Amino acid sequence: MHQEQCIKDNLYYVGGSDRRQRLFENAYPIPNGMAYNSYIILDEKTILFDSVDKTVEDVFFENLKATLGDRPLDYVVITHMEPDHAATLGDLLNIHPEMMIVGNAKIKAMIGQFFDFSLDHRFMEVKEGDTLSTGEHTFKFYFAPMVHWPEVMMVYDEKSKALFSSDAFGCFGALSGNIFADELNYECEWYSESRRYYANIVGKFGLQVMNILKKLAALDIELICSLHGPIYRTKEDILACIKKYQTWGSYSPEDEEVVIFSGSVYGHTEDFSTLLATLVAQRGIRNTKVLDISAIDVSYLLSEAFRAKVLVFASSSYNGGLFTPMENFLMDLVAHNFQNRDVFVVENGSWALTAGKTMREIIGQLKNVNISEETISIKSLLTKDQYADAVAMADKIVEYLKK
Repeated sequence: MHQEQCIKDNLYYVGGSDRRQRLFENAYPIPNGMAYNSYIILDEKTILFDSVDKTVEDVFFENLKATLGDRPLDYVVITHMEPDHAATLGDLLNIHPEMMIVGNAKIKAMIGQFFDFSLDHRFMEVKEGDTLSTGEHTFKFYFAPMVHWPEVMMVYDEKSKALFSSDAFGCFGALSGNIFADELNYECEWYSESRRYYANIVGKFGLQVMNILKKLAALDIELICSLHGPIYRTKEDILACIKKYQTWGSYSPEDEEVVIFSGSVYGHTEDFSTLLATLVAQRGIRNTKVLDISAIDVSYLLSEAFRAKVLVFASSSYNGGLFTPMENFLMDLVAHNFQNRDVFVVENGSWALTAGKTMREIIGQLKNVNISEETISIKSLLTKDQYADAVAMADKIVEYLKK
């Protein structure tokens, strides 16, 4: 059954949500499912913005048919060629051989990599700043390379003031009838998933995010239509979206808080982490967190690193090196170009104190990360003599948080 919804005037939502897949991109847990968004405008000419993932193609084509009726599909704009949006392009062309595919030169090249149909006479190449009119609506194209693939572009509709933002401003989670952020418990249930989505999908490309935000700054935006997650339509929500991307894109912390990432084999390192958190809390710092890096998927750990101002990495040594989950997490921070934090290191080793050295070497690859000189080295258990070191570290954390 078709489930299309009117967004505004002749702009419709024709996407769908999947709740069966457990991993997005076969990598990131999606316990609440995933939305794959597509939009269509019925003007003198009809224009579709992106297709969808194979998992929701049935409802997408039902929605599209119900919305179009007997009208042809004149244009499909491809803003991003990743298969979770473009995998159904070939099927779409079979149903609507009349349509013109609109994209940039890199999109055209990628279509040839994924499909073997001819683009002769059915591809309209656009360049940065070009416009396309469908009657009452005029669309302008803004290239957003590496947000988060090199071919990505965004499209602004001058009439509806809608920004079709590709993957930017996206979020993990399936939509359940309510497609607008102001219809949801967004701050409680969706905001953290927006951050996790950003940190893992877009987080490496902060410079490119800041570049596209500069391009969009002069636009009067009344709708943000992303390819994942809810649509933003209130002025408050739109400003909040842009503000959070400015924060994340500049690798600035959201909260004056501390997260202690604990890599513990038998629980002794975790005991110290809890002690340190208690000492910090007793000094008036709210929402201090201890996270077990072995039990929590790295995508959530990365999101918390993007959120907090001060990070503590407390880890056991392992096989004469570093506890593997901690090593994997730190390498993930490096892979995502993580920056601009104050960091503390705690190591534990019963027969080889190797964790601290390895952690410092990996963290040292990050830009603008201040690694505190103090390293607490535990040999199996924290001694009474080292309690003062824990107190001193807590004091230093509070100093960094308040500076």
